[in-house]
Amino acid sequence: MIDGLVSIIMPSYNAARFIGESINSVLLQTYSNWELLIVDDCSKDNSVEVVRKFANIDERIKLFPLEKNVGAATARNVAIEHAQGRYIAFLDSDDVWEEYKLEKQLAFMKQYSYAFTFSNYYVMEEKGKKTGNIVKVPSSLSYHQYLRNTIIGCLTVIIDRKQTNDFKMPLIKSSHDMALWLLIMKRGFKAYGMKDVLAGYRLVSTSNTAKKWKAAKDVWRVYREIENLSVWYAAYCFCGYAINAVWKRI
Repeated sequence: MIDGLVSIIMPSYNAARFIGESINSVLLQTYSNWELLIVDDCSKDNSVEVVRKFANIDERIKLFPLEKNVGAATARNVAIEHAQGRYIAFLDSDDVWEEYKLEKQLAFMKQYSYAFTFSNYYVMEEKGKKTGNIVKVPSSLSYHQYLRNTIIGCLTVIIDRKQTNDFKMPLIKSSHDMALWLLIMKRGFKAYGMKDVLAGYRLVSTSNTAKKWKAAKDVWRVYREIENLSVWYAAYCFCGYAINAVWKRI
């Protein structure tokens, strides 16, 4: 584990349209001590060729092409297994970072000795135009608070694994990021939010979260199958989740 190094976890599947923009947003970071670990989940387009062009130019970009499709959770875990940094950050292959993202967020973490942080982010259309919607996060979330307000954007998270110890994504089809945040919180860590807008989330028509009903079912599955909440407490948390999900989009 290399102190000061940020290992950026990026799964890729048929991401050729957007992944170059995502990689460029990492290359433009004002904080330069990072490695970008891209795991291609057996893409059918030319994603691998796009990533290789970047990897040939900058040795901090490392490509791990898989021979069969395993899903985003396992792909992220492959990247985590190869990560050498003290800090783990997440960026999907269709999202972007502001250029000062790592610099500002790491300074925030070091100032207060926070192990788990996230931030505000903006929403953009599929072609990259900003919608004007900014997802504003609370200053902190505990385990039980997060169950009712799943507002943490994966693209904004940085975790100090020197404090949290090692971790892996729970192997569920989707909402595995939610399950991981809950796992970290159950180890005794709060998640602390920054009011700075540090990233951009792309609305892609084929994404799971674009299908609201499926996303809601996935959240319920985390409550019942991963967290083993009672039906009554799960229902209570789900009501909070639904209200906050609507509020997030206003």
